[in-house]
Amino acid sequence: MTLPLITETKPGDWTYVSEGGATIVFSYRGPYNVQFSDHVLRLRKVSHGSSNSTLLDTNAEQPDDPMIAFQENIISKLVPSEFLPSLVVVVLDEVWLRSLAVLRDGDRPAERRQTDQIDVHRSKGVLATDLIGGTSIAVEIKPKWGFLPTECHLSPETVALKTTTCRFCMHTSFRVNQGVIGTTYCPLDLFSRDETRVRKALGALWAGWYESHGSLNNLRLFVEGRMAKPDDEYSMQLLAHFFTADESTDIENFRESFTSALAQALLDSPVLPLLSTLQRTLDVLDIEGLSKPHTQTSSGLSCDGLGSSVPDPSMEEWEDFVEVYQSDHHSRNHTVPSPGHLRYYLMAYLLSATFKDCSIIIRPKSAQISSFGVTIIDTDIKSMDRLGKWEKLDRKIVEHYQSSGGQRCCIDSQRVG
Repeated sequence: MTLPLITETKPGDWTYVSEGGATIVFSYRGPYNVQFSDHVLRLRKVSHGSSNSTLLDTNAEQPDDPMIAFQENIISKLVPSEFLPSLVVVVLDEVWLRSLAVLRDGDRPAERRQTDQIDVHRSKGVLATDLIGGTSIAVEIKPKWGFLPTECHLSPETVALKTTTCRFCMHTSFRVNQGVIGTTYCPLDLFSRDETRVRKALGALWAGWYESHGSLNNLRLFVEGRMAKPDDEYSMQLLAHFFTADESTDIENFRESFTSALAQALLDSPVLPLLSTLQRTLDVLDIEGLSKPHTQTSSGLSCDGLGSSVPDPSMEEWEDFVEVYQSDHHSRNHTVPSPGHLRYYLMAYLLSATFKDCSIIIRPKSAQISSFGVTIIDTDIKSMDRLGKWEKLDRKIVEHYQSSGGQRCCIDSQRVG
């Protein structure tokens, strides 16, 4: 199979869409091309001054982006293909990438431009289904953690808080203390399957989007393939035309129409229940419970934290893991995890993190507001070396919430037992 070449297009054919911590996305807007039309280009980023990109041997054959193999071999066994975008490899070119960076860097948020850039030394990128363009509007939601942990693996110091307040709400409090704009959004409302609570969650996401001028990343709105901001009058008018019966841009009427339409779309879709189930069953120990068998097996060894010096799984290991998860996971006694199963639980936590950090795209199936499709995106593979950082962050978040006197009660309606 001949791979598409990015040099068959011009850098000016691509417009900036959005970006996360690791990748940046551009949408094709050039002349019709059977390989590129209705697709987005997902490129890896690198920190300014980082040596990561220099580690790539530009003279050697570079592997495909692991995102593609991970979705094809792992994610697709857990998520039906109808809820996933198609992903294909595209061959890149350094000169072309440098031109794109110069052309579109000004479209990126200032805080992103200050920290990282397109990795121009990559020879392969990812073409994915364009879920943003080709439609009048699209909505991206990053749901985050959709469950409360079980008590059995939590310490006496944390059990009361962690089983009462969800991780996202505690983390929000922690981030607000660091000067970040806050939100009243609680993921457990969104995952609840209760219409009133789902509407409440969507209303909080809308309020956060509006009050932060579109800077919070849990909700993004797109109009005609471009990210919309609350102060963009043209985009707001088009959103009002789609969501409200009288095309009113009155903010309260707008918010009510938005939450009503999207609540029904999410309640009609199996995507959120699926994500919640995958998150909670894969993270069956919590990061605290994961530390116990790790400490037991690392006794007497030099250890920098959870997952330190543990090699990342190969794709073959991931395939074996999914097979065991689907056949044996639910019959195992996770109350007393065996230290011999440590690697299994480490991999389970990494995969849970993928589903906690993914996003969903909601877009109309037609020009009518009555029917929407929901797709899961950004199911990137996570690395073992992040476990130690997550363990430390978890401690900081809980300690801050304890000291702040926070008492938010988050209801996990899907919790069993």
